[in-house]
Amino acid sequence: MPLQAMIDDALAHTAPGRCVWVALSGGLDSSLLLALAVDACRRHPRPLRALHVHHGLQAAADDFEGHCRVLCERLGVALRVTRVEVDRVNGQGLEGAAREARYAAFLRHVAAGESLWLAQHRDDQAETLMLAALRGSGVRGLAAMPAERDWQGRRLLRPLLDIPRARLEADAARRGLAWTEDPSNAECDQDRNYLRHAILPRLAERWPQAGRSLSRSAALCGEADGLLAELAGLDLAGLGGDPGRLSLDGLSRLSAPRRRLLVRHCCERLGLSLPPARRLESLLAQLGARVDAGVRVAWRGGEARVWRGHLYLLAPMQALPSTWEIEWDERGPLVTPFGRSTTALVGPGGGSETDDLRLRATPRRGGERLRLAGRGRRDLKRLLQELEVPPWRRERLVVVWSGNAPVAVLDPVDEQWLVLSEGWRASPP
Repeated sequence: MPLQAMIDDALAHTAPGRCVWVALSGGLDSSLLLALAVDACRRHPRPLRALHVHHGLQAAADDFEGHCRVLCERLGVALRVTRVEVDRVNGQGLEGAAREARYAAFLRHVAAGESLWLAQHRDDQAETLMLAALRGSGVRGLAAMPAERDWQGRRLLRPLLDIPRARLEADAARRGLAWTEDPSNAECDQDRNYLRHAILPRLAERWPQAGRSLSRSAALCGEADGLLAELAGLDLAGLGGDPGRLSLDGLSRLSAPRRRLLVRHCCERLGLSLPPARRLESLLAQLGARVDAGVRVAWRGGEARVWRGHLYLLAPMQALPSTWEIEWDERGPLVTPFGRSTTALVGPGGGSETDDLRLRATPRRGGERLRLAGRGRRDLKRLLQELEVPPWRRERLVVVWSGNAPVAVLDPVDEQWLVLSEGWRASPP
């Protein structure tokens, strides 16, 4: 299929009036993709912008930006340049950290409902598949890069994924297109570059269709991964449909591979990072622990808890600082380290008798007792047990005091008033 026809097909995934963004590095692939996108958006009108992420990782970074500016001016495309800080000590390696910073930048600039085009090609796909295989990845990793997917409300596409680099070079030369070469691409100390320069060319000498075959294998793995996602969705529905709360009894009826699959599926549904294999095995091995065993398994970007016959998957918990305390006018929103509450409080006077009332908000410390309508004074610990508030939520609760008396309890993350003393009620601020 002609390149331009493939680009037109990709453009069909963007509704008229919605913007198409091209991630522009300044190299051959993205420079050609932008030129092709310009032609397509003239034939099938769509707003088009380019986004260049300046990582600042090498001396040539400013040259990349300069080339992008010249190219966009020549093509008549609006360019947005964003500079990022790459966390070199986050345990992901330089390439992984740069990718994380890049995608965070994409998320900031590409609005929901818009499309983002990336310029990876068939040779990139073969490298990604081989790297995944060498890491011992499963089907998801071997699927390498999808040609298209929904990503946090955006549409992410790789229109050139089935095209070899040699064909892209020929088309760019025919157009008289200029691009920059990243000098680090020639350094074979990076795993990807070693595969690119030392391994894949030798494979192609023996098997000329190696690139196409590896790309085809990645596509088949992607198809299998989609089927596994359907299976996990069926299992989740059978356990009640809540990805953050899974019945231990229901999990016990699944085979070990299906339990692993379901936990990963639920983490994806919740926007959590996937647990590493060892963490996941540790978690599943503890699912038969006693209810009061306090099972907690954490990993970067997520954690799991076991409580009252259920497995809970959630974002890493943050406790309130023990020394945190503020005064508060109950008529406005309560501002905590987690944000602003969407409701305020109205005291026993209905607002008129408490105009000058100043409240105090502190973390829960234990021993608090609140006076409830028709029940008298009750211990907060028992009230939270009655409400079935999980222990980890209790660690982050805010207690509101009027003088020396606690009058309300707020979960600041869920923005929920859990307990209100007699005469107090929540209201819009």
